[in-house]
Amino acid sequence: MEIDAQTLIPQRPPFVMVGKLLFCNKLITKTSFFIQKDNIFVENSYFTQSGIIENVAQTCAARLGYFNINQPVMIGMIGSLNDFEIFALPEINSEIVTEIAVEAEVGNVILLKASVLCGANRIAAGKMKVVLTNKSVQ
Repeated sequence: MEIDAQTLIPQRPPFVMVGKLLFCNKLITKTSFFIQKDNIFVENSYFTQSGIIENVAQTCAARLGYFNINQPVMIGMIGSLNDFEIFALPEINSEIVTEIAVEAEVGNVILLKASVLCGANRIAAGKMKVVLTNKSVQ
């Protein structure tokens, strides 16, 4: 499976931090993202911590968009980060692969565990809470 993730998320350029949806089921979602030098989260030729965190959140958004393909895309917000560590920053012209595992989904709150790879190296991991709003993108 390779789906253009931008068709599934509410974000629009220049704020798109996911490229392709690689895998998705009820519990696991995997995306890829190629980091270009003109990305708003690139500083000194590296994708910043904020970009990595937003990439994880948008991976969750891609999951929601995939399962609600014929409905308006709901807007979510990062509610919290727990035990989230960034081990390295990826350089421009590299690709990251992000995998999230849903640990709980109650009402409009999703708790997930994330892992971000650049090549064979794990560059970030931790937990995130995403809170969905009542607003959608048409």
